[in-house]
Amino acid sequence: MNHIDNTKDWLFEITPKNKFFSLNFKEIWQYRDLLMLFVKRDIITVYKQTVLGPLWYLIQPLFTSITFTIIFNNVAGIKTGTIPPFLFNLAGIMVWNYFTSCLSGTSDSFKSNAGIFGKVYFPRIITPLSIVISNLIKFGIQFGIFIFFYLFFYFQGADLSLNGSILLFPLVIAFMGILGLGLGMIISSMVTKYRDLNNLVSFGIQLLMYISAVMYPMELIKEKLPKFGWIVQYNPLAYVIETSRYMLLGIGNISILGLVYTMVLTIVVFFVGLLIFNRTEKSFIDTV
Repeated sequence: MNHIDNTKDWLFEITPKNKFFSLNFKEIWQYRDLLMLFVKRDIITVYKQTVLGPLWYLIQPLFTSITFTIIFNNVAGIKTGTIPPFLFNLAGIMVWNYFTSCLSGTSDSFKSNAGIFGKVYFPRIITPLSIVISNLIKFGIQFGIFIFFYLFFYFQGADLSLNGSILLFPLVIAFMGILGLGLGMIISSMVTKYRDLNNLVSFGIQLLMYISAVMYPMELIKEKLPKFGWIVQYNPLAYVIETSRYMLLGIGNISILGLVYTMVLTIVVFFVGLLIFNRTEKSFIDTV
């Protein structure tokens, strides 16, 4: 009996991952429709059975900015120069929210998708990628609110100015998403064995916010608490938020050394997360 080889008729072949790092862009592109379906799912299901729905995208940063303005600027007396404190806080919170949404969403990838992973094959990296993309849409909505208040304060006579560095703002946000994705993949892989780790994520995010220069300029912590300023200086998130405010509001400064440090650390965290994620996906279904 003659053996007929039909492998040439196959669109693609599923094989075990043997590489140290595996990020098959071609395979991800082949599953792009599924990626978009996951993005749609992430956007719709979060607020599907809520009273205000997508308005929560707007309410959360606005109320947080108001709270920060009252507590940190009016009560604690933190100065923001010629920039309205509300706008200063809104810029930091908007960028911070994108990171935390990516981190908290991707950190639960294996656990929340265990039912799907156990039934059908697709590149597992698609699930955390869909969260990063869907949160980018949420960020775009919040950025629109920021532009609205920027124009409001501008026509009210506030000393606001844009500079050419704002053209690099999308790149800064991209690194924020990649850093959240990398950390999220690491945590997601660990959650498959240690379930209570998820409880520490939200608590850790709250603590991390206070050392990420979200509600104060980086120079202030160096001036007021010089002994503890190094904690903020070694936090890459602080450089991203400080740089974002400089690009959007013209306040503070850009630390080239700090940005290089942030970019290198982000790339390292992403590839470490990818390595751990790829190793975990081979056996996680036995432990989840």
